[in-house]
Amino acid sequence: MSDSAYRVETTSRLAQWRIDNLASCTYRKSDPFKIGKWNWHLTLEKNRTLFIKLYPEISNLTRDNPPIASFIIRVFCSAGGRKALIHPEIKDKQLKNSDDFVWAIEVPLTGKFIIDVEFLDLKTASPDGGEPCSIWAEGFKEKQSNATALAALGRMLSESIHTDIVINAADGSIGAHRAVLATRSPVFHSMFSHDLKEKELSAINISDMSIEACRIFLNYIYGNIQHEEFLTHRLALLQAADKYDISDLKEACHESLLEDIDTKNVLERLQSASLYQLPKLKAGCMQYLVKFGKVFDIRDDFNSFLQCADRELIAEVFHEILTAWKGF
Repeated sequence: MSDSAYRVETTSRLAQWRIDNLASCTYRKSDPFKIGKWNWHLTLEKNRTLFIKLYPEISNLTRDNPPIASFIIRVFCSAGGRKALIHPEIKDKQLKNSDDFVWAIEVPLTGKFIIDVEFLDLKTASPDGGEPCSIWAEGFKEKQSNATALAALGRMLSESIHTDIVINAADGSIGAHRAVLATRSPVFHSMFSHDLKEKELSAINISDMSIEACRIFLNYIYGNIQHEEFLTHRLALLQAADKYDISDLKEACHESLLEDIDTKNVLERLQSASLYQLPKLKAGCMQYLVKFGKVFDIRDDFNSFLQCADRELIAEVFHEILTAWKGF
């Protein structure tokens, strides 16, 4: 049996193990694959019933900080028009060993099939006994060394302390500070350095953003953004980052949008990746749609996408399909 029979393909939160054939009585264990902080294994054990197990590799990390996982696991069969068997969603289950998650499948599987694991969240226990913390939220915590300065900047914005510029959004206005905006954005710096109407009127019109999205955008500029509001407004922030040339925000949006691609957002993100020239996000969306076969699950949405998307982007999608879909 080739080495590829044990390899699990992964993207940021998705793992797929392709099984070409399985003897009537057999045991098979995948190679380790990395999702989040942990290396994982899938195993198959087939007798009269097929048992699928998912568990983290034994290590000091697993012993000290076992993952608390939320995930959906599916089996896609090549026969019968890619029929899917879906296990009910697992929510906040601590996984320490190979017996903590076992799925017994009574339905006989013939031919090729795919085991598909979509990780919805991974948490670790809080060291102080509080609520478990998602590992995908950790990177957004404020560092202690600059927390006081960031809080002061945030108060300047939220309490309108000595504001000297007004930003007019689509449905409201908010005060800000020229110096802060000019420091963070070359575009704002140019506005305030030349004889432009924004300099004369002490106002900037951003009619393509809602006041809520504009407030979150300013919170980022002032170092006062919260993780949940960042997640909620990533696409609006990406648009603003591109327009006002704030490279660190654009990259933060790029990396974050890669982390939770799913069937509900993949087409929108693919179009955003093409529009704002985000190669890693485009590749991630293509991989999710084509290599992992998720285009089957969103046929109606994909047909609508074909009616309105950029022609060059559509051509790229079909090129990926023709390249990847061979024999399965």
